[in-house]
Amino acid sequence: MSASPVAVNLAINGKKWPTAAYGPFSDSSSAAARGGVPGNRLRFPGVPIRRDSCRLLRAGAAGPRRGLIGATYHGSYAPVSSAYDRLPLNALRVFEAVAARLNFGEAAEALHVTPAAVSQQIKSLEDYLQTPLLRRNGRNVQLTPEGARLLPGIRRGLDELEAALQSLRQERHTGTIDVSTLASFLQKWLMPRLGDLRARHPEIELRIHSSPELVDFARTDFHAAIRFGAGGYEGLHSQKLLDESLVAVAAPALLAKYGPLPNAGGLAKLPLLHGTEIDWVNWCAGDTSSLQALPGAYIDDSASLLTAVAEGLGFGILRWTLAASELQAGRLALASDTVLPHQFAYYFVCPQSYIALPKVAGLRDWLLQQAAAFSAPPRSAGSDPQRRAKHSRPGPAVR
Repeated sequence: MSASPVAVNLAINGKKWPTAAYGPFSDSSSAAARGGVPGNRLRFPGVPIRRDSCRLLRAGAAGPRRGLIGATYHGSYAPVSSAYDRLPLNALRVFEAVAARLNFGEAAEALHVTPAAVSQQIKSLEDYLQTPLLRRNGRNVQLTPEGARLLPGIRRGLDELEAALQSLRQERHTGTIDVSTLASFLQKWLMPRLGDLRARHPEIELRIHSSPELVDFARTDFHAAIRFGAGGYEGLHSQKLLDESLVAVAAPALLAKYGPLPNAGGLAKLPLLHGTEIDWVNWCAGDTSSLQALPGAYIDDSASLLTAVAEGLGFGILRWTLAASELQAGRLALASDTVLPHQFAYYFVCPQSYIALPKVAGLRDWLLQQAAAFSAPPRSAGSDPQRRAKHSRPGPAVR
């Protein structure tokens, strides 16, 4: 004999609320007040009820413990009526991923889900809005006018949400700053100065990650980066730390053997090392038509090139920020009085919201002080400040 639904009264902090009991049901996973009756549940629309917050008053007469007559709720009443509860946040995130790539497969790969799951989320969002957002034509995907109108608002909302979450995550690590920079700059310029940072700012603890890649601040825990590039970091706070120049150097013993760098015609007779900054042909001013390919090993890492030059393996062209300490220590010597300004400079970069954090602002200020105290390379009367060193091989515009 099956039980029939019966009306019940719900008392919340002394106030009675009429509602209904629906039962018996096979779904036993729904949030409900049960009173020990398998398969039966009470639903109270708009009222968050936990099973352990309800007390069975009396079992009904439609069989042994088949129905519920009433329950008393012990706790506070908090209606679940916020509009936020109805927002399809996951579907919005999926829609943004598809709109950014106009490809379901690529969006699925970026979200680490299947293309079918992406399609399902898009369909649920279109059903929710009662309008098509994407137009599919085979593998091609296009935004409908409605989708194009919706996309900017979704991106603004997701960006603000991520910024709020990221800000809270960063605040939890008081004093710790995660910074990304080039390995060569870290080894030869930043690391020798970290003792001064600890003495002046004992409250700051650096965690440094060396990488030539740009930092995606929205999806990582980095607070800041020291980048070597052309500037113009859109949407970020950035300040120039250091201009850069290129100098020709050699180990003192090698320089004593061969003498200072000759004109272009004599370069082929020297042991040369090649790096990523500039090739020797572009280093030389004047007529270089007779120079084709100069012999010598190619090393694509600036710090390794510096080590090779210091070991006496050949003449090299290095950034001043990397060579200065080695020149001061006597492990390297200038092989030419020519100094070429570099097309790139070093910048302190961070999200606009992070510069308000005292630890980030403190690091920025300390770096600016260190950069101001750093000596520029000596410039001879023959150096042309209008000449700019350009990379001999294409690379990222911002590093």
